[in-house]
Amino acid sequence: MSYSIDDLKTLMARLREPETGCPWDTRQTYGSIVPHTIEEAYEVADAIERADYPHLKDELGDLLFQVIFYAQMGREDGHFDFDAVVDNLVRKLIRRHPHVFPDGTLDSRIDPDNRPTEAWIKESWERIKAEERAQAAPSDTPASRLDGVARTLPPMARAEKLQKRAARHGFDWPDIEPVFDKLHEEIDELKEAWHAAQSGTGDHDAVEDELGDLLFVCVNLARFMKVNPEQALKRTNHKFEARFRAIEQVLRRDGRDMDEESLEALDAVWQSVKGVEKGGSGA
Repeated sequence: MSYSIDDLKTLMARLREPETGCPWDTRQTYGSIVPHTIEEAYEVADAIERADYPHLKDELGDLLFQVIFYAQMGREDGHFDFDAVVDNLVRKLIRRHPHVFPDGTLDSRIDPDNRPTEAWIKESWERIKAEERAQAAPSDTPASRLDGVARTLPPMARAEKLQKRAARHGFDWPDIEPVFDKLHEEIDELKEAWHAAQSGTGDHDAVEDELGDLLFVCVNLARFMKVNPEQALKRTNHKFEARFRAIEQVLRRDGRDMDEESLEALDAVWQSVKGVEKGGSGA
């Protein structure tokens, strides 16, 4: 016997029953489960990165459970239910893919000998999304080409999306060289703000602003290099963790306590670990 999506909807409704459901599930709100949703999405990404497909099946189930949870609360509040979520999604995807569903129905098919170009598909996609954003914007709020970039995205990912959206409308550097210049400019401004804060003539908010500007430029640099900044930082995190653990192993092997070592001694081990990684002598 295999359970279906209807069984999952029934299970969720049972979990939320006020008198006989699960106490934890019944007291949750839209806002309270957001952190769990974000965590589950990251766990899906982690399983994919590790190519752990049996685990990916579990993580996708956990992520689907988040959708079912929101849909159940929406049904209870009279806002929407799971079927409405699915209906809205299918309609939106049909609308955004006229190159696959030319008549705007799920049954319509494109002529395989007369497929539109990728450039046309991209232009059509952006035009349709822009129309959707304009319709969704509050009537008392001026429309912006940046509408639709979620404010709850991780800051680095949101910076990249904002930059790509602005660049699409011509607000961008012509090539990468001015980005390097801007990077050096922001480093100088950050140093100036830091020294001012240390001397009492500036404040910490200015340091935070300048550091944010520097990070924003780093994201721009990654965009020009066609490097995903989140992925680049993730690789560096992994590299740092692996090297730090290797340092611990070396010190443990030699009977040394990291907390009692000088920075110079720790750096010497760090350099030796890097040398092993590169297949060299640590130079």
